[in-house]
Amino acid sequence: MNTAFRIAFSVLLVAGVAACAKKAVKPTTTETPAVTETQPVAPSGRYTRDSLDSDSCLRQRVVYFDLDKTEIKPQFAAQIACHAEYLRQFPDARVTLEGNADERGSREYNLGLGERRGNAVSSALTAAGATSSQLNVVSYGEERPVCRQHNEECWSKNRRVEIVYTAR
Repeated sequence: MNTAFRIAFSVLLVAGVAACAKKAVKPTTTETPAVTETQPVAPSGRYTRDSLDSDSCLRQRVVYFDLDKTEIKPQFAAQIACHAEYLRQFPDARVTLEGNADERGSREYNLGLGERRGNAVSSALTAAGATSSQLNVVSYGEERPVCRQHNEECWSKNRRVEIVYTAR
């Protein structure tokens, strides 16, 4: 009886494992994989000095942040890569990164937050190939709002770093 019990238990165990095994499912969509946003958009040598005004990626010069955050959102990775490539291609170009915050929080807190946001963009540009000597960070805190209404939609426009070219 002990042997019959072992055989029955083994059969049930094998049947249970077979029933729990996952079946491979073939994807039914024909979507192409998304391009990762961390890949540089501009290959080396692509830009001219006039590209700052004509290239759609380089014309994007504002990086927005979430409330009380300094992490750069993934949707700005391509933009940062374009600016880093331009700065790499033109070593004499200079940028001021103007950090801003919304009106909430004390003046001192917002000045510090604007500086931390500017430093975050500076670090991302440096990591992507710009040199630190090309970058200058300044914080305006809540002093330079682009929107003056008192609601989340407006505040989200004020939580930003503006990329300002001081030398092309």
